[in-house]
Amino acid sequence: MSWEPKIIAFLCNWCSYAGADLAGVSRLRYPPSIRIVRVPCSSRVSPAMILDALKSGADGVLVSGCHPGDCHYLTGNLYARRRFYMLKKLLEFAGIEPERVQFAWISASEGDVFAKVVTEITERVKALGPNTKFRKVLRETGA
Repeated sequence: MSWEPKIIAFLCNWCSYAGADLAGVSRLRYPPSIRIVRVPCSSRVSPAMILDALKSGADGVLVSGCHPGDCHYLTGNLYARRRFYMLKKLLEFAGIEPERVQFAWISASEGDVFAKVVTEITERVKALGPNTKFRKVLRETGA
């Protein structure tokens, strides 16, 4: 049995989540490694949430929002992009593979793009292997 990565996807309610829904309704094939967390806007995803997902056992994280200029909250996705860039630098500095985290623009009508992005991040994380550098180790107590 081969190892399958666990990937947490933070999806914008207005575009990316609808794109994921379209992929499902259209019965497009993509790996089942993704776990979706619906957020009001990609700007609501803080670096702490991404780090917490990796620490809690996720092998990869996808953050997806509306295309620039199409944000329901006008500039939320631009704030997210700026934060994401800084987080990638922090991960690299800390010795964690920045490839484990990906940001993508996916609109409500791009179910095929959602399926493609999920496939790409799954393949990339599979090539990296399990997340062992940052995962929180739970110790059993003798209680």
